[in-house]
Amino acid sequence: MTDIHERPALSPTAFLDVRDLRIHFSTDDGLVRAVDGLSFSVERGKSLAIVGESGSGKSVTSLGILGLYNKRNARVSGEIYLDGQELVNASPDEVRALRGQKMSMIFQDPLSSLHPYYTIGWQIEEAYRVHNHVSKAEARNRAIELLKRVGIPQPDKRVDDYPHQFSGGMRQRAMIAMSLSCNPQLLIADEPTTALDVTVQAQILDLMKDLQEEYNSAIILITHDLGVVAELADDVVVMYAGRAMEYGTVGDIFYSPEHPYTWGLLASVTRLDRERSERLQPIPGNPPSLINVPPGCPFHRRCRYEALNGGKQRVERPALEEAAPGHYVACHLPVEERRRIFRDEVATLL
Repeated sequence: MTDIHERPALSPTAFLDVRDLRIHFSTDDGLVRAVDGLSFSVERGKSLAIVGESGSGKSVTSLGILGLYNKRNARVSGEIYLDGQELVNASPDEVRALRGQKMSMIFQDPLSSLHPYYTIGWQIEEAYRVHNHVSKAEARNRAIELLKRVGIPQPDKRVDDYPHQFSGGMRQRAMIAMSLSCNPQLLIADEPTTALDVTVQAQILDLMKDLQEEYNSAIILITHDLGVVAELADDVVVMYAGRAMEYGTVGDIFYSPEHPYTWGLLASVTRLDRERSERLQPIPGNPPSLINVPPGCPFHRRCRYEALNGGKQRVERPALEEAAPGHYVACHLPVEERRRIFRDEVATLL
């Protein structure tokens, strides 16, 4: 089996390539290892979903890619290549020039991310004018065009409205319009459908897919909603305690998952395509503190199968190894044992 860290530092086809990313924060209580050795890549025109429970490091990863942490407060190490350009060691001015133009983000809560004192149009215009030498009139026309593109009715009038005058779904559309103002090649969406009803959620996902096809953008989708992952993602990273537990195609994760944590996530989701006689199976316990992550496998205290490892999982951190082509798993259980457990015990619960 191949350790993922033995792969080349830069994938020849990846638009974004993240290698051994670590983001730590010093606090009065100790060192918070929010992201602790994460690697993944995403190509143009493809979507990567990062999933996991709250506190697993998903949003911290996205903000680290965008360079939004002050390096005096955060220790960021590893490698992040965006279209061949390394970002971790780049100057703040270099990253700022890329942010908004080559990479952009849809934040989790548009009401708190949008400025309440400025109109929606003004905020889109500002993002556009930062990277383009255009007049105010041209920027305004661009804002109206984008609002129309994301499905906001009467965009020539709504462009002068304030965020509180938009519904939740319309604010999310306005946030997408702002993030697309400069046609970014990488779009990071942090819980883009949280708190939206299912109808609006479906519209937002369809919009993102249409825009991806139009601009051939790479998308990173951060979510805990596995239904959204199935709808939009090509590849999936399953994160726990700042680390990748499993990494593969969406088919690998949904139809042949190999990590007990992934089994737990899938078993806790309702299925509408089949009758279910068993109750949903929650994952026992709670995620660990990122200040005091357990030694060895960070999931071992909650793992139903930890007794099968003879204590190895308590002292040795499992490497993220290739169990099948393009499918990586960080687990001490032997590959054949994992597959037997999935086939004989887990598959019927999913």
